Amino acid sequence: MPQEQEAPSGPAGRPDLQADCANCFGLCCVALPFARSSDFAVDKDAGQPCANLRADFRCGIHTRLREEGFSGCTVFDCAGAGQKVSQVTFGGRSWREDPRSARLMFQVFPVMRHLHELLRYIAEALDRAEAAPVHEDLRRAFETVDGLTRGSAASVAATDVTALRGEVNPLLLRAGDLVRATAPGRRRNHRGADLAGARLAGAGLRGASLRGAVLIAADLRGADLRAADLIGADLRDADLGGADLTGSIFLTQAQLEAARGDAATRIPPALTRPAHWRRRAS
Repeated sequence: MPQEQEAPSGPAGRPDLQADCANCFGLCCVALPFARSSDFAVDKDAGQPCANLRADFRCGIHTRLREEGFSGCTVFDCAGAGQKVSQVTFGGRSWREDPRSARLMFQVFPVMRHLHELLRYIAEALDRAEAAPVHEDLRRAFETVDGLTRGSAASVAATDVTALRGEVNPLLLRAGDLVRATAPGRRRNHRGADLAGARLAGAGLRGASLRGAVLIAADLRGADLRAADLIGADLRDADLGGADLTGSIFLTQAQLEAARGDAATRIPPALTRPAHWRRRAS
């Protein structure tokens, strides 16, 4: 009989959906490309090891990434895909030990990351009592995606992530809508909106849909974002000082790391206040 899978729980309760760099072969530092910009100090091609990657697969400037011009690294989160590819898909044998596996390993990693990201969102929706009407379908979706992550390297690489997202996204949208429905009053719909630089200080965005919204450098100081759906929202340099994000759904640690906040910013208990945020409320 197949081994019974444990019931999915939210990201905070699932170490397999959290990055474990100690058990990864530095895949994000090798497999992915980056271009010289405000996020990265240099150009790097996909498959080329970052100059800061040490022999033990650790980052040589991990504690100084922002100061050295690599803020893009501080907001990257593989959602546990790195250790899955390293220890499960390739059985603990690194691309340095077996150079012939490198090309396939680097192809698998970004696909696995997308799959783990989906698992995270599904797990969070399963933890929300408000989304109970779609829990059964979400559990089936979790089992399907989880099964794909445990396939061979070739099968993972061949996964049609776009099609898979098309199947899962309606369930996540429904879960988000159920959470949003608990918010009183008018619930704004800013799905996919371009709100870059928008002046939204003190805005009543409780229960709002901000799915895929562009909020780069937006002023969200003191905004009420409780029960808001933030899946895919671009919060780079958004000012969340004093904002209330408790009860929001699909907010990730990477989104917080990309934003600015302070000691008065209220965040969901499963997430961590970024070290670079202002210590005092403005």
